[in-house]
Amino acid sequence: MAINEQGVYAHARQYSCSHFDARPQGEVSLLVIHCISLPEGQYGTPHIDALFAGCLDCDAHPSFSSLQGVRVSAHCLIDRQGRVRQYVPFSERAWHAGVSQFAGRERCNDFSIGIELEGTDHSDYTPAQYQSLAQLTLAIIQRYPQITRERIVGHSDIAPGRKTDPGEAFDWTYFFDLTFSGNCDRLKEI
Repeated sequence: MAINEQGVYAHARQYSCSHFDARPQGEVSLLVIHCISLPEGQYGTPHIDALFAGCLDCDAHPSFSSLQGVRVSAHCLIDRQGRVRQYVPFSERAWHAGVSQFAGRERCNDFSIGIELEGTDHSDYTPAQYQSLAQLTLAIIQRYPQITRERIVGHSDIAPGRKTDPGEAFDWTYFFDLTFSGNCDRLKEI
């Protein structure tokens, strides 16, 4: 399997993160797609890694002042080139969803996996990001079969009015077609 029993994805580079804890029930049944860039719209900076590691220099950019003391993480980030970084094993609870609800159940961090795409709500995502996200999603579904197509959502779906990501630029139809059609040669590597 592409994801081992400890929740580590074989096709990801592992990064340090201190912002996670144990899942209260061990259940993994929801996949949440996000977007992030620090500063917004700037790509390839070291700031996302630093944020998730808890060592972001909040004086490095004026927009970082609101991040002072914030403890946040995601399980993975897919950069603009489609490279996957893993910060938190899927078996653990990352702190990505905040105040959230899905199907009448609150505290989505308890039972979800959070995947960040390097981007903004209004910028197109790259073909490489869609490819990697589709491949990762299939690996997640294989390892955690409670996650079905209907249980793959955006941050905006579980925190409406508070969050808007992955935004209007995310092509859900293309992503689902790529993930579930079986037409992608790269996906067959799983």
